[in-house]
Amino acid sequence: MSLTRRMHVVQSNEQRMPMETAIKVAFATSDMLHVNQHFGSAKSFAVYAVNPEQAEMLEAAQFGELAQDGNEDKLAVKIKLLDGCSAVYCQAVGASAIKQIIGQGIQPIKVHEGSLIKDLIVDLQNEMKSGPSSWLAKAINQHKSPDPGRFDSMEDEGWQE
Repeated sequence: MSLTRRMHVVQSNEQRMPMETAIKVAFATSDMLHVNQHFGSAKSFAVYAVNPEQAEMLEAAQFGELAQDGNEDKLAVKIKLLDGCSAVYCQAVGASAIKQIIGQGIQPIKVHEGSLIKDLIVDLQNEMKSGPSSWLAKAINQHKSPDPGRFDSMEDEGWQE
């Protein structure tokens, strides 16, 4: 299986959302509006940057045709596309795919067939605002740089290198 088409959304630096405040999430979709695909047989993904206040589409990718079962090669190209994503939303996902996705630090999220991407983004933003779950907190903290004053209190107590 190969990636057959990939579109990146181009914006000026002034328009682009700062990624240090956002996470990347992917949606398995055939129409770019609904999550309506099984991860392994997904024909396309929509990738968004999402922070608590806004979301923007970063790219859309389409894949060639491949039988659903018995071909693990189909997963590698999809997982590679998800590089940098914190989560992937899909209608269903198999055990082998879950293991590989989680191994790359990506949270697979199964949703009901036909869930609207825009509604899932709003739910994610509300979770970011109200107190993120463990996977989301980890994803958010990956983008934060260490607090430069994190050792000040230790130094005040007399600790030395």
